[in-house]
Amino acid sequence: MQKYFVIIVVNIFCLANAFAQNNYDVKLIAPELLPNADVIKRMEEIKIEVKDAGKAIIYHKYALTIMNPGGDDAAKFVEQYDQLINIKDIDGALYDATGKKVKALKNSDVKDISGTSESSLADDNRLKMHDFNCKLYPYTIEYESAIELKGILNFPRWMPIKGDKYAVEKSKLIVQCPLDYKLRFKTFNYAAAPKISTEKQSLIYEWGIEKLPAVEEEKYEPEWYEMTPAVFLAPADFEIQHYAGNMVDWKGFGLFMYQLNLNRDVLPDNIKQQVHQLTDNILSTKEKIKVLYEFMQRNTHYISVQLGIGGWQTFDAAYVATKGYGDCKALSNYMHSLLKEAGIKAYATLVEAGENKNSFLADFPSHQFNHVIICIPQATDTIWLECTSQTMPMGYLGSFTCNRKALLIDEAGGTLVNTPVYKKSDNLQTRKITATVNQEGQLAASIITNYRAEQQDDLHGLLAAVSKDRLSEILKTRFSIPSYDISNFEYKEEKSPLPVITETLALTANNYCAISGKRLFLLPNVLNRSSSKINNAATRKFG
Repeated sequence: MQKYFVIIVVNIFCLANAFAQNNYDVKLIAPELLPNADVIKRMEEIKIEVKDAGKAIIYHKYALTIMNPGGDDAAKFVEQYDQLINIKDIDGALYDATGKKVKALKNSDVKDISGTSESSLADDNRLKMHDFNCKLYPYTIEYESAIELKGILNFPRWMPIKGDKYAVEKSKLIVQCPLDYKLRFKTFNYAAAPKISTEKQSLIYEWGIEKLPAVEEEKYEPEWYEMTPAVFLAPADFEIQHYAGNMVDWKGFGLFMYQLNLNRDVLPDNIKQQVHQLTDNILSTKEKIKVLYEFMQRNTHYISVQLGIGGWQTFDAAYVATKGYGDCKALSNYMHSLLKEAGIKAYATLVEAGENKNSFLADFPSHQFNHVIICIPQATDTIWLECTSQTMPMGYLGSFTCNRKALLIDEAGGTLVNTPVYKKSDNLQTRKITATVNQEGQLAASIITNYRAEQQDDLHGLLAAVSKDRLSEILKTRFSIPSYDISNFEYKEEKSPLPVITETLALTANNYCAISGKRLFLLPNVLNRSSSKINNAATRKFG
């Protein structure tokens, strides 16, 4: 143990010495990196030392020159840790425009705060944060850290350019691992093969780039890694808290998740009795699913509980039945258990929920998921259940998880499937406005709007979350009309696999029309105006 500790200290000392050799005078920045750059990465080195399938240390050192206030957010140091991630060391310094060091980081300057979100009942997620808060531009910040991984399910991605208006002088990724360790990687916009060498009993991979100019943001641009150099890493064999797995293919990764959550579907006797009371006299399987889904919604609610391996391993069904809450894994497992008791076959399904539905890499098996839903294959159709919502209709997923790849888990392992696609003809907003305009330009309108499928998602969430009084306040600022009042409003929801919300509004707007002599100038698009513009086709680089 002492010998290992000395090695870590020596490594960190060497990194600090390497830092001291850099000159951060802004006059040394290559002219071609200056246009459109709020941030210029002067140097970066990420070194990942893999000890075995379940342990690694990540050394990260970097320096950023902040050219103007637009780059201030990039200057903040933020690192997350928990039971499985240990931050062993943090160092840093601030430099002025000439490259002179003006301040060194003290341990007491680093904030250590809870990373628990409002929806979490308990987790061990914490953040270490620091900001030099410099406002004399340009300035340069420099940080280095050493982070120990106690379990490896994934590695950090190497993406030298972190966003638009971000240029790079040089960046390097090094992975050092045992000779028998199988490192998997996928590169983007990087033509060269990695440099591979051996040192004693280690295999060393190295990627590096220099002089990348800033990329300008484009509306509706593709994923960032599709536009700039990037390397994604993943293990073959891995271990986390004594659970071992293999993710060379999706079958293997799915088998790990299945075994990790095996035998956690046992319901208490009283819940088993309720399942049979609710379903034994129902002939239709679909109706049984609907009854059990609504039972689950009435008796549970979503609260995140993330402790240690709890980010991947579910609480058992009895826990949810007793407590009445759980995260997406626990609620999906509970729903799965209810269905199993009723004799209905269902499958837990992993998915990357949220806006990044196009970022999934089907040809690179790895941990790319943040959510769990339920899949129930039927003879003529498949029913999907979102178990974290108390209000969504059975069979509807919404924009949060629709139209993307997912990993269905069973005893044989994992199988990639597609979640439902809602077509343009499904996602409709239809509006009828009956309006009058008087001689003073005042508009009086009766408005009926139908929102269907994904068009109703945000409104459904709002109606489920706020009171009528709060909704009235929100409606006062919802539309881009200079001066208006809503005297009456009503919402009706139709819960179906393609849900519909009907909104009825009574609206008046003063000075809606401009008056010039005997003429009234009217904007016929009353509520759906947009000022959003996309880049000119001739100037777009990414389609």
